[in-house]
Amino acid sequence: MAATPKAVSRLIDAFCRLPGIGPKTASRLVYHLLRSGREDALALSQALAALHAETMFCEVCCNISDQSPCAICADPGRDQSTICVVEAPLDVLAIEDTGRYKGVYHVLHGHISPMERIGPDELRVKELLRRLGEGKVREVILATNPTLEGDATAIYLAQVLQPFGVEVTRLALGLPRGGDLEYADRMTLSEALAGRKRL
Repeated sequence: MAATPKAVSRLIDAFCRLPGIGPKTASRLVYHLLRSGREDALALSQALAALHAETMFCEVCCNISDQSPCAICADPGRDQSTICVVEAPLDVLAIEDTGRYKGVYHVLHGHISPMERIGPDELRVKELLRRLGEGKVREVILATNPTLEGDATAIYLAQVLQPFGVEVTRLALGLPRGGDLEYADRMTLSEALAGRKRL
């Protein structure tokens, strides 16, 4: 059996550390880069090097950006009195994709998870409280994921936001559009019933 060159093994191991990429996928990626030529590999390495060199955290919302404040926080057309709190930068992209939300964001960069030893101090909660201390915010939308950790984070935030006198809301939970009732789990159906609204 032929030995794998060290450079190939090292890159396969590096790809395996990325979420959702196992050894087979990592191997396919590495051998694709070898086949595609030096230019593609060089372009990838330059893009990876620029990733940290040319990005930063927005000093206002803690989202990843190439400027601070980010384009959303700096936009005078956004409603600065409404903050949507999300767990991750990808959540901002998902909400922006709807084209319906016109407020600003706050990115926590995680959720409370005792199992992973992540508490409120590991999240960007202090930065959120500092924003509320300025007195310009009327509503905080808690858009954490509908998981045990996301719910725990939302409950914690609702408690610490209470003294600021702002309206605290949570994204509606329930049945996905186009889904069948018979396939919905008990929790989803319960949330859909509790969150029902008048037609």
